[in-house]
Amino acid sequence: MTSAADQPSGTPRWHNPLLPGELREHPDGRRSARDWVVDVVMYLIAIGVGLAVAVDTWDVHGELMMLVDIVLGVACLIALWWRRSHPGRIGVLTAVASIVSGLAAGPALIAGFNVALRGTRREIGAVVAATAAAIVLFPLVYPPGDSLALNIFVGSLLMAVVIGWGLFARVRREQVLSLRERAARLEAEQQLRIEQARDAERRLIAREMHDVLAHRVSLLSLHAGALEFRPDASPEEIAEAAGVIRATAHSALEELRQVIGVLRDGAEGNEPEPPQPTLADIPALVEESRTAGMRVTCELEVPHAESVPDAVGRAAYRVVQEGLTNARKHSPAAAADVTVTGGMGWIVVRVVSRRPVGVAVATERLPGAGSGLIGLGERVALAGGELEHGPDASGDFVLRAALPRTAA
Repeated sequence: MTSAADQPSGTPRWHNPLLPGELREHPDGRRSARDWVVDVVMYLIAIGVGLAVAVDTWDVHGELMMLVDIVLGVACLIALWWRRSHPGRIGVLTAVASIVSGLAAGPALIAGFNVALRGTRREIGAVVAATAAAIVLFPLVYPPGDSLALNIFVGSLLMAVVIGWGLFARVRREQVLSLRERAARLEAEQQLRIEQARDAERRLIAREMHDVLAHRVSLLSLHAGALEFRPDASPEEIAEAAGVIRATAHSALEELRQVIGVLRDGAEGNEPEPPQPTLADIPALVEESRTAGMRVTCELEVPHAESVPDAVGRAAYRVVQEGLTNARKHSPAAAADVTVTGGMGWIVVRVVSRRPVGVAVATERLPGAGSGLIGLGERVALAGGELEHGPDASGDFVLRAALPRTAA
């Protein structure tokens, strides 16, 4: 019964018995149904040719040579069973035996075809030499009734046809194996591309979720912290803070919906659909943080800002967003300075987080995964820019990105 492992990829199951055992996808040394049919046909040909040669020269056999002819012929017929695993040895054995055995001429013919199909160059050369010797010596051992030259010519022509046919079949078989190997390699490469695409999509999801949700959640935490540390606030102030929390939560859900829509569109190979933040949205982002209670200064000086590519503007926006989010996370009462300047070649985004002196702050900070700056670095690198971050000489945390005006 044929197993699924024996079936070549993309080949109908009913084709499998028609393939040679060596051409199965997972050869295990067993003969296929086709191999058994070929074995029967080859044995019939070997017996027929051997009997024809033996009968033609039987009259010139002595009693001893008759016995030798029969014994060697039967031995060569049996040896054909291992012709696939030992093509060179069986080919040389049958060729040498056919020098004194007409019955071995048939097995030698089959073994010559087999060595051309499966043997190495050295084995093919050895079998051709042994067969050539047999073609010349056999008429000398058993003199024919017709011309010696004619017998040598016919034998040489027959050897050339058999070896040539075997080499032709070998080329076709090697082409099939080469195509199968190429198909397997292409399939593996396609699988690798799929895995890379999935990995890139995971990074995109993580980066977009962090950029959108971390900013909004940090605002929610800031307002909730204000309510927690101001239990004596008036009802009007509490209502105002609750309204801001509700509006921020609503904005977070809207932006989450937009991010999911962007990821779905990106999975289909389309460009992200608007609205996407750009350079012009940075003032609104800063004002949002001011409304939440942060002290933020903003300086935006980019000549011809409308000519900045959306990808670069979006990267600049995310740098500012990440800087303000980190400032709120690690020091809710911190102040921040946002500076976006540019010339004809580069746009420089700088966010400095400053810790104010003499202001009460919450002792519990928002948790962070530590991957925000890593994802931001990847985003900036994709835009062709460079990202730097770390404390300066005064201890303030500086986030700086240099972006080319032309998107990478």
